[in-house]
Amino acid sequence: MGSCTENTNLAGQTEITKWKDGKAGAVSITYDDGIRTQFSEVLPIMDRLQLPATFFVITGPVKGSNYPAKFVGSPVKEIINETAHVPTNAGNFFERASAIRYAGYKGMQAYYDKADELYESGKKENAYKEIDTAYGKVRSGKLIPGKDISMEIANETGLSWDDLKRYASRGYEIASHTVTHAHLAIMDTANMLYELQKSRQDILDHLGAEYTFSAEVPFGIDDPRVMKTALPVYASLRNRMPEPYMKEINRGDKTQPVTTDKEYVQWQRGPLSETTLAKMESWIDTTLAHNNIWLVLVFHGIDSVGWEPLRHELIDTYFQYIKKNEPNLWVATFGDVGRYMRERMDTKVTSKLNADSVSVLLSPTLDKNVYNIPLTLKTYVPAEWGKVQVIQGDKVTEATPQKDEKGTYVLYSAYPDATSIVLKKEKS
Repeated sequence: MGSCTENTNLAGQTEITKWKDGKAGAVSITYDDGIRTQFSEVLPIMDRLQLPATFFVITGPVKGSNYPAKFVGSPVKEIINETAHVPTNAGNFFERASAIRYAGYKGMQAYYDKADELYESGKKENAYKEIDTAYGKVRSGKLIPGKDISMEIANETGLSWDDLKRYASRGYEIASHTVTHAHLAIMDTANMLYELQKSRQDILDHLGAEYTFSAEVPFGIDDPRVMKTALPVYASLRNRMPEPYMKEINRGDKTQPVTTDKEYVQWQRGPLSETTLAKMESWIDTTLAHNNIWLVLVFHGIDSVGWEPLRHELIDTYFQYIKKNEPNLWVATFGDVGRYMRERMDTKVTSKLNADSVSVLLSPTLDKNVYNIPLTLKTYVPAEWGKVQVIQGDKVTEATPQKDEKGTYVLYSAYPDATSIVLKKEKS
């Protein structure tokens, strides 16, 4: 009797479920670098299991790109000559570090990588000296003319925009990983923007605006200067999504996602070569045990190609475990989960119980051209209702009532283009 009374009081109340279809948590499978074995070995597994994923690709080397690797600034020869009499310092470091890969000599990539490592670890003076050493070797003729190819770009060799169009047409999200997989933390603003904006433009030109939502700044950094520059270019960065309602745990952080008062937790985990299947499965179990976790899986190398490679057979077994739990997990692209959360948090919902219907009104505040993921609504209805018609504009669907500890409810999708919804009890 108590539950009936409670249900009567709740009838007509509506909420937007935390996750699509009222599921217990969300999982996004993501890949970095556009490594060829991600597509040749793992994409067929996802096709077979019908699992979506996000590929963060380096756009510059993709066949057909309009925006290749490029240095924006003074002629590099002038910079080389200047280094002979002006030591590297805080005022010229970013420009010199940005230009170093375009000096035209083999071996410069190693100095560039080391300078970034030193700078990001707080050893700025040592980073300046590393740049001076590199340019000094150029001036003294100790390096031979040529061009370095980074491991990441070499591992992406062969990828074309026609390939990416095919993958996108099958439901995969193609997203930006910059033009050249650069160390943005040691780049000046002009070159940082080239890496971010031109990668986005190539994706826009070849795939369309839908694929310009997400990006990953290489190496998973969250340098404040880089984030301040990158966030206006992309609506969503895997590096940082500074939403007040979300706690972020990046893949190198050992913090557990179970103690927070935030509405959401984005919990990134990056399987490495030695990560066991049991460990990876435990991430799924933890996500299922709580209702606020968005598990973001970050993969790199596959079958000995790329950084920290995993065997595709192991990934197949792991993805089967994810698929088995899909009834309780929303498996979606990085962009779709990000859109859904923002839509939910920025949409007001009101509803009213009438004689034989419930009227529901959504008041979204975000751009519907960008935030277009259907939200899942949960509306409590009188216990005696049977099948329920859900009317949204000219769309009519049917929902079957379910029960929880509070009462009788129906779950249904609310489309962004229809803010007014009516639920009607079907006539016997």
